[in-house]
Amino acid sequence: MSRVFLVAVLLLLPNDAIAADVQQDAMSILQKHCMRCHGEEKQRGGLRLDRVPTATTNGDSGKAIVPKDSSKSVLLALVQHTDAEQRMPPSKAALSPADVTTLKAWIDSGAKFSGAEAAKPSEWWSFQPLAKVERAAGVHPVDQWIDRQLLERKLKPMPEADRRTLIRRVTYDLTGLPPTPAEVQAFVKSDDPKVYEKLVERLLNSRRYGEHWARHWLDVAHYGETHGYDKDQPRPNAWPYRDYVIRSLNDDKPYRKFVQEQLAGDVLYPGTVDGIEALGFLAAGPWDFIGHAEVPESKIDGKVARHLDRDDFVANTMGTFVGLTVHCAQCHNHKFDPIAQEDYYRLQAVFAAIDRADRKYDADPVAAAKREKLEKHKAVLEANLAEINKQVRKLGGEELAKLEKAVEELNLAKAKQNPPEYGYHSAIEPKQDTEKWVQIDLGDTKDISEIKVMPCHDDFNGIGAGFGFPLRFRIEVSNDAEFKSGTTVVDETKADVLNPKLLAYQAFFKPVKGQYLRFTATKLAPRQNDFILALAELEAFDSKKVNHAKLKVVSAKDSIEAPVRWRKSNLTDGLYPPATKWSSGEVEARQLNQQGRFNMALSDSGMSKEHSQLQKELRTVTTELTRLPGAQRVVYAGTVHKGSGSFTGTGATGGTPRPIHLLARGDVTKPGTVVEPGPLRSVPGTKPEFDLSKNHTEGERRAALAKWITDDNNPLTWRVMANRVWQYHFGRGLVDTPNDFGKMGQRPTHPELLDLLASELRSHQSLKKLHLLIVTSAAYRRASTDDMAITKVDGENSSYWRGNRRKLTAEQVRDSMLLAAGKLNEDVMGGPSFQDFVIEKPEHSPHYEYQLHDAEDTKTHRRSIYRFVVRSRQQPFLAALDCADPSVAVDKRNSTLTPQQALATLNNQLALVMAKHLATRIEKAGANSRDRLEFAVQTLFQRSATDKERELMIPYAEKHGWANAARVLLNLNEFVFVD
Repeated sequence: MSRVFLVAVLLLLPNDAIAADVQQDAMSILQKHCMRCHGEEKQRGGLRLDRVPTATTNGDSGKAIVPKDSSKSVLLALVQHTDAEQRMPPSKAALSPADVTTLKAWIDSGAKFSGAEAAKPSEWWSFQPLAKVERAAGVHPVDQWIDRQLLERKLKPMPEADRRTLIRRVTYDLTGLPPTPAEVQAFVKSDDPKVYEKLVERLLNSRRYGEHWARHWLDVAHYGETHGYDKDQPRPNAWPYRDYVIRSLNDDKPYRKFVQEQLAGDVLYPGTVDGIEALGFLAAGPWDFIGHAEVPESKIDGKVARHLDRDDFVANTMGTFVGLTVHCAQCHNHKFDPIAQEDYYRLQAVFAAIDRADRKYDADPVAAAKREKLEKHKAVLEANLAEINKQVRKLGGEELAKLEKAVEELNLAKAKQNPPEYGYHSAIEPKQDTEKWVQIDLGDTKDISEIKVMPCHDDFNGIGAGFGFPLRFRIEVSNDAEFKSGTTVVDETKADVLNPKLLAYQAFFKPVKGQYLRFTATKLAPRQNDFILALAELEAFDSKKVNHAKLKVVSAKDSIEAPVRWRKSNLTDGLYPPATKWSSGEVEARQLNQQGRFNMALSDSGMSKEHSQLQKELRTVTTELTRLPGAQRVVYAGTVHKGSGSFTGTGATGGTPRPIHLLARGDVTKPGTVVEPGPLRSVPGTKPEFDLSKNHTEGERRAALAKWITDDNNPLTWRVMANRVWQYHFGRGLVDTPNDFGKMGQRPTHPELLDLLASELRSHQSLKKLHLLIVTSAAYRRASTDDMAITKVDGENSSYWRGNRRKLTAEQVRDSMLLAAGKLNEDVMGGPSFQDFVIEKPEHSPHYEYQLHDAEDTKTHRRSIYRFVVRSRQQPFLAALDCADPSVAVDKRNSTLTPQQALATLNNQLALVMAKHLATRIEKAGANSRDRLEFAVQTLFQRSATDKERELMIPYAEKHGWANAARVLLNLNEFVFVD
């Protein structure tokens, strides 16, 4: 770029943008060179430079800063002084000429300090308290304000839509599925004056309501089930958060509680399942696996990764709940909204100790409460023991230190032999005869001459080899992944394995061929009060001793995924404990020597009795923990990560929040002052600070933010959600920028109506009541027919003079296809997501191959809300139909009409399979073509076929078959549009 062109570009920038950059650079210079002596703690010479000046900033030498006049500012004279003894700062190196120029420009521009204006209470409309809206008697509260604007603009509203259109519209809007032909017919013929209101009540009470509206919420929260970035690894435990959203919406959970649970449910609602599963909101977004797991935080890239991770926490929280682009203030004060850079980092500090990781929790609240109590007691006991041990080691002197070092070296050597990847572990069962299976996909058909099974080896309580090894089992090989045909049994035990603890491994020799190797436990291994299957390794060798199972894909009936110790992939990773190289005599000798010297020192300390009692209590507590009822669940959520190695999370190990610095221009290499957690200070009526004690916990920060967001006096929260609900019913919001209620967003078309809806939500805390209020209005029920004269005045329909003609969402199209084909499984709700793809190379960077998926797979014939959502590669069929991109927050989906959409609904494998099954239903519906067509049209469009349709479709179906006719019908606009 030429210098002349660069200058021209700079001249085109607005003055306030240039001033803001100068201000940030000046703040960085003052922070780096001046604040140690002239900041909050010290004010040498009476000068303080970390806060807003009044008229001038004064020191003992006079007016240090005279805004807009650098020539009279003593500060500038001091930093340029030629005498090194008098020059500021008092160091060998003076400020660079560039720094001096920046300070001069800053003073001449007004010497504004960071956060001064941005932290002031805002006068912008969305920050103001909710207006008290008076309701007119005898008028629907929504229509009161819609009709007033229509009258002012002299726009004539369209009449109410016909009943068939109305039931299709409200059924799709509230449940995401079409009504049945019988429901439409009953509604159309009903003479009940309350038939519509009763219909709405029934739909809101349907469990399909939560499944549909959860999709809207997950769009905004940018929920996905893979990490994103270049190593787009799966998140097998993300789905409990999705189920939490569905359950909460169906239960009409108070909106305040819904918000609070997602930010701090573990603190505000302890001991509850929802309080833990809701924290999946915090971890919903993308996560840089390399930046966290492979790059330490000591490196710049590691610092950047963690900074961006906290930025996503802030952006997701504030964008979702209060509709503000707070993240725009990470480099400088927000250019448009009253958001100080310091406030942005105060919000980052709220999330300074949490990360995205799997979190265990109890489904039973009683067990959860007991576990929490026991773990706290255990921590106290361990701390007390550690203190005694510390004193004993001091008394033991150098001899004890040498012995402990020798034992430590021995244990390290043993650890290298015994990797932490124990193996595969099934779900826990109450009955021993429950069958469990785990299998390996060898990639293609292999010649196998030897199969080797490695039992798990566990040193806990002297279990040794054989942990979880079943008493009876069966080993099979097949080319059928479901083992329904062509199966060869390699071995099957008929009697119990006598002593699994003595097993080193089991080898089975039988020449077989196959792609899939399955191990089935027919009698599970006993634990204390339940039964399991666990294996360390499963190997399949050919005659040349090549292990074809190594690093291959593992599937199972079920699995406890608790990396690194337990997971399916451990079964083929080649890691398992070999026989120890250390003689038992050597081990025992070293340990006995060390223990004997320790006991001598313990006796000398006079704390033997106390030490023994603590150990006894610790054993008791540990035993009680293992006996708690019910298996713990796992959810991928925002939590304190307690891992090892380079990945210690965003927060310090143990949950102590790390210090968050205000970064000059967002640069992690230029940390400024440490900031404390706090909210935005510019929302009138809300507290500008958190009321936190000096020794507050990490969770209390999140709880404080949750309470600030859901405060009755925070108008943003209630306006934002009321606007979202309106948007999904009308296709556009009263504020048409749902995630930006700031100055760069749009103003509301009907501010009084928005405040009325927001007040209703704040008062009743019920989303279902808000739905009921909106969809019973005349504005919602209007026909979507057009009027060219009115269109010329209000082509965008911002005054809502007619209904908006809207396309079905991608998920609605898919689910409606499955429903029409008679294949939609509506009975199974929740649980792990179905995968409509095949994963290749899961050990590194997975490839999600949708084209390899079998559309006939009944496990995938569930509602789209239960689909496994991949970030790096979206489902092609749904992506063509404007499905949301899970890598970003989608507050409003695109709505396009493209040739690719028609090609997808015509030729995609799913469309072809569902058209075939729909044709089967059609052919069974009647003996003649006329009856068959009537069934097809009723099923797809909930109306009777027209004479023109009979004229065109019957000959086509008789010539090309009903499967092709079904493809045509599924491609009609009437199928993919609500009305």
